[in-house]
Amino acid sequence: MISTKIKEHASQYFEKIQKIRRHLHMNPELSFQEINTGKYISSILEDLNIEYTDGWCEHGIVAIIKGDQPSDKVIMLRADIDALPIIEENKVDYKSQNNGVMHACGHDVHTSCLLGAIHILNDLKSDFGGTIKCIFQPGEEQLPGGASIMIKEGVLENPKPTSVLGQHVHPPLAVGKVGYRSGMYMASADEIRLTVKGKGGHGALPHNCVDTVLMSARILTALQDVVARNTNPNIPAVLSFGKINSVGGATNIIPDEVKIEGTFRTMNEAWRMEAHKQIVRIAEKTAESMGGTCDVDIMVGYPCLVNEPLLTARTHAHMIEYMGEENVVELPIRLTAEDFSYYSQQADACFYRLGTGNVEKGITSAVHTPTFDIDEQALEIGMGLMAFLAISELK
Repeated sequence: MISTKIKEHASQYFEKIQKIRRHLHMNPELSFQEINTGKYISSILEDLNIEYTDGWCEHGIVAIIKGDQPSDKVIMLRADIDALPIIEENKVDYKSQNNGVMHACGHDVHTSCLLGAIHILNDLKSDFGGTIKCIFQPGEEQLPGGASIMIKEGVLENPKPTSVLGQHVHPPLAVGKVGYRSGMYMASADEIRLTVKGKGGHGALPHNCVDTVLMSARILTALQDVVARNTNPNIPAVLSFGKINSVGGATNIIPDEVKIEGTFRTMNEAWRMEAHKQIVRIAEKTAESMGGTCDVDIMVGYPCLVNEPLLTARTHAHMIEYMGEENVVELPIRLTAEDFSYYSQQADACFYRLGTGNVEKGITSAVHTPTFDIDEQALEIGMGLMAFLAISELK
């Protein structure tokens, strides 16, 4: 059975892929700065005599593996390669050596698993037909997202994939398990920046001022109506603001300006655009009613991520075949975002979650935290599952 072969190869390559993961973890690079990461991936592909092209989105790589059996099917596997601006707090030998930068979202794991899958698929070319396109994508963590750039550069052409699969670490899920969801899965994500302007002055003489701090408070309260009173309750949405800075304010000084930054997320593209209009209107009119102004800048980010139902149903069945039904879990929707969504807007796609947590070992930290880590047994499972899903989809 092909699943048995793949599991044997995954076990055989585990130590090698573990070393690759640890090297990547020790040498993280920020979005769109992944120069050495790209060179390192290229060196591994060259050692395997794998056909590849580089320079995608500057530092991205596209590798091609062709099965020996006749077939014109094409499937694409994607891994992201960038890290986050976080100071790592883990006490491990493979701790980040790039101070202030950390693979806190598991992209080192994604890259390692895809490299592991490439090792396996390269060994088993006689067992399948068709083409497997493996992409190592920069800049997932920063707008406009490396996926959008690679698509513009033609990554979904020549050859054009019939389906796209992406794998992501999931600490809440125990190692040995995998999660999936059909249909709408992850939210769109837009960045909201407000500049509230008034007339500053002495805090003891507010009647001589146009109070930007009070104006900001009213705007923030009013904007919650976008979700609380204007959003259809059947459409998940969230509007959150996490950064407020006054320009020149103090305990006894009302500032001329206050800058506010936040995020708007939802799971309906039509409502998303309508909500943008409401955010602008509410912010501007609230400021105007208090004698000030508010400049609104909405940076449109990643779209909603939709897992194509038929592809996801096949993927679900293949997961059960490879891992056992008891280890395959249906996941809830998430208001987090991923630039894999750009692929899902252009092709049949399925984005699934790899269990990486282990409560007994104390491996429980969430992604985007300074203590995030994984149970590395997930590497063996992740590389094998990717290889199996690819071959199964090409049948």
